[in-house]
Amino acid sequence: MHIGVCTVELYIPDSGSLKGKRQVVKSIKDRVRQNYNVSVAEIDGLDLWQKAVLGIACVGNEKRYINGVLDKIIGFLQNHHSVELLKYHIEFL
Repeated sequence: MHIGVCTVELYIPDSGSLKGKRQVVKSIKDRVRQNYNVSVAEIDGLDLWQKAVLGIACVGNEKRYINGVLDKIIGFLQNHHSVELLKYHIEFL
């Protein structure tokens, strides 16, 4: 069994309040969970209006499969219209 963990830092340029940020982050988390069957949580930047840090975890039998899933999620976030992907880090446990 392998565990892949991805930490993603996002910039939300159109957010003018915490409420607006939470709507965008909730939408992203729900879509990532639904489309890729992974666990997602906001882990840092909770009090900042335009920054969010997400933790994404995936469990599987093969590192190659997990890496593929996490790469697809990164691609989804890079193409998302309401956020900018600042940086990300993928780690295997």
